[in-house]
Formats: sequence, structure tokens, C-alpha cells
Amino acid sequence: MVLRKAGTAAAAAGVVAIGFVGLVTVGTYAASGTPQQSANRAGLSRGTVPAAYQGPIEQWGSLCAEISPPMLAAQLYQESGFDPGARSPVGAQGMAQFMPATWATYGTDGNNDGRKDVWDPFDAIASAATFDCALAKDVAGVPGDRQANVLAAYNAGPYAVTKYNGIPPYRETQGYVRNIQAMARSFTAPTTPVEVSQQSAGAIYFAQTKLGTPYLWGGEGLPSQNGRFDCSGLTQAAYASVGITLPRVANDQWYAGPHPSRDQLRPGDLVFWATDLSDPRSIHHVGIYVGGGYMIDAPHTGAVIRYDKIDTREYIGATRVTTDGAQALPGRNADGSITAPSRPGEPAPATPAPAALTTPEPSSAPVPRPAGSAAARPTPTGPGQNSAKS
Repeated sequence: MVLRKAGTAAAAAGVVAIGFVGLVTVGTYAASGTPQQSANRAGLSRGTVPAAYQGPIEQWGSLCAEISPPMLAAQLYQESGFDPGARSPVGAQGMAQFMPATWATYGTDGNNDGRKDVWDPFDAIASAATFDCALAKDVAGVPGDRQANVLAAYNAGPYAVTKYNGIPPYRETQGYVRNIQAMARSFTAPTTPVEVSQQSAGAIYFAQTKLGTPYLWGGEGLPSQNGRFDCSGLTQAAYASVGITLPRVANDQWYAGPHPSRDQLRPGDLVFWATDLSDPRSIHHVGIYVGGGYMIDAPHTGAVIRYDKIDTREYIGATRVTTDGAQALPGRNADGSITAPSRPGEPAPATPAPAALTTPEPSSAPVPRPAGSAAARPTPTGPGQNSAKS
């Protein structure tokens, strides 16, 4: 993304230079926000799902008491990244990644066109909710968190949940439940101030030390890249410096925590830009908010890491990064598709299979991360940010 009016950078430098630590500390802790409500029965946060799917996800996400629109959205994102044409190597199909045999039983005509089409996103949304609610009936007598039991049944099968009288002792299943519930918080519309970040000051400090560094598309700050970054490479490295592992691309970083409103921004929040404000899949640029309407970012080829204003027409919103939110995010395959952690109708393994990491190389698509369980915490790799250069 090319950020114009770069002349404001000098003014921003003056604003932020006035007591950097004080600005971050006051901005971060003055609003002692409280944790937002549970994702259950909550509405969707603006800009977290493509506008075309928001209504159906809200409708079908209320099909039974054990699920919610944010939980359903988190499942769909984990499975396919909202890609209606997603297809896995083992035969899982569509946005909800149904195996054919499971689709034959639970496929639902979500848009009343007379067909049950696994490739139709509206049918896939309805079918995912229908399957969830069928599982809820299967495990209705199991004690504990009812939504967690449904998610465990989705991943490992209802028999495993009833056998163990709750979430079974499978690493993948335990991780899947934890990750979906953590990620659902990113999809939940906040009704109270979003909880503040304890790591934000350190992330800003890292980014501030990189001011003046030339931009490099695909840059991750590696010695072979002369310490240069692109936009999402900078934000990834900034949060890695405080122990939080973010994914490599900007539109995945969008889901690394809840979304404060413009008037609730605090230093350390990630701020994002998109070509289509109704579709988060079009996010193409990210920076780190520092207060006063400014951010530190790596803007584009030919520029350096600098301060820029955030209030431009393509600003879509912000994310307050959390450790749980970042860990919950799925990996990506070599073609940029989501690495689905589970597939309806395919039994989840008790122990995830190991996979080798690959070495990132600059290209427009993310390099694959290890496939396998949702519980795995792979180190995000992959060059560039989104398919569009920032």
C-alpha cells in the first residue's frame, strides 16, 4: 500500500518522540479495560467476515444454544479462510471442509435454491452449523462446557467425547477446542473495553529501533536481507521480540486478537488497510499504532520504516494482539490456502504427525507451515505479506 502525505512523518516523529515510554504507558494502561464477554451468544465484530457471509453466519450461528456466530466464523476461518473453493489433499471440500460421506448426511440447503451444494458458501455455512448442532445432541449428556464438548466432538467424534466424559485426552482435539474458542474472541463484537496488552510497549520499542530502515518486499529482517522488512515482516518481528508469534501475512495477523474501535485504540495495536472494507480477505497493509493518530510502518518499495497517519480511506480497523489469539491462528499451505486442522467426517488422530519446516523464499504466496494438529504451535514462515505489495 502506498501511503501518501508522507510529509506528516516529521510531525509524527516529534509527537512520538515526546516521552516514548510515557506515551505508551499512559496510552496502554490509562484505560484499564476489562475482558470482553464470552463469544457465546455474542454478535460478530465488524469487518471480521466477508460482508456477503455475515448475515448467514449470524443466522446459522444461532441455530442451537451450544454454538454462536463468532464460534461458527472461527470454525470456517480455521477450515478454509472463508474460501468456498477450498479442497484438501484428502478430499475435504468447500468452505467448511466436509468429507463427502459426512456431507451426504448433513448437507443443508442454506439459501433455498433447491440444491445442497458443498461448493456453495451459503450451503456450507448452514451445513457446518447443522452438523455442530447434531453433535450437540449427541453429547448433550456430557458434563462441562457444552460448546467445548461440541468442538471436541467435531474434531474427534462424539464417541470419544462420551467415552472420556468430556474433551478427550488427544493433543489435537484439546488444541482444536482451545484454538477455536480463542479465535472466536477475535470475531466477537466487543461490548466492553477490550483488555489491554501487556506486551505493547516492547513491540513498539522494537519497531522504533528500525525507523529509517529501507523497505524490502518479503523482508523479515534477516541478515541476508540487510535487516530490511516489509509491513507484515516488521509487525511479526516486533511481536516476536516480546514472545508472541504472529503469522506472516497481514490479513492473517488481523485475527490475532479482538478488534478495538477507533476511539479505543491504544499504542501497540496493529492497524490495517484493505482495498475492500467489506471483505477482510482484501487486507494488504499493517502497521503498529503509537498514539495520536500515528503508526510505525514499512510503507512501500522506495520508502523507509517511518511514522504515518492512520486515518486514510482504506483503514479497515485494528487488532489488539493477544498470545492466545496469535497461537490459535491456522497455518497455510504453499498455495496460500489454509491448513485445515480437522475435517468433518475424518477422525482426528490422537497424536499429530510431525512435519518439517521449510525455508522461506520471497514470493507472492506464503511458504507452508507444518500441517497437522490445531494444537501445534508452528513458527510462521513465508515471505511477503498479502498477494498485493504494501
